[in-house]
Amino acid sequence: MAKAVPKAVIWDFGNVIVRWDPRTLYSKIFPDPAERDRFLRQVCTMAWHAPTDCGVAFTDNCRSLIEQHPQHEAAIWAWRDRWGEMFSGAIPETEAAIEALHARGVAQYGLSNISHETLEATMAMSPAFARLNGVIASGLEGVMKPGREIFQLACDRYGLTPGETLFVDDGARNIETARAMGFDVHHFTDPAALRPALEVRGLI
Repeated sequence: MAKAVPKAVIWDFGNVIVRWDPRTLYSKIFPDPAERDRFLRQVCTMAWHAPTDCGVAFTDNCRSLIEQHPQHEAAIWAWRDRWGEMFSGAIPETEAAIEALHARGVAQYGLSNISHETLEATMAMSPAFARLNGVIASGLEGVMKPGREIFQLACDRYGLTPGETLFVDDGARNIETARAMGFDVHHFTDPAALRPALEVRGLI
């Protein structure tokens, strides 16, 4: 028996709809790649950043880190003040896919680990965001991927059934959680593979 066509698609934001990488900014601050990588590995780490994605203010998170690394004060504040420079544009393949799904009347939603402080600016980076029927942002909800709570929240708020919903994300752990909950999943690692993944499901 052929698998049913998904009734909805949930999109991650960073590195699925828009390209995001702290190195894009910090390559300007630390021209030496080794110095840059050491800073991102030991100072402004993803583990340190995570609380901002769960609702902690950028200012508070930066101040606490500056107390530990006062010699890097300017570079740490750049994480807040030059956040937009970590982005390098939208991903055309995803934008095209979102437009194609919209034209076919497929319900689409966003599910992102993102600060409430940067949500609006991020969604202004591509007209594709305006095609989403709703957005779950971790910074507004206080729960994050890969935890099950945020996926369940999306289902409850928008009336979604995991088995009838395709989840697209670049994070392996997020994909694992979604798959375990019964979602159809596409691990976004190559923009060129997105359209074929939608076509094989009968979405476009």
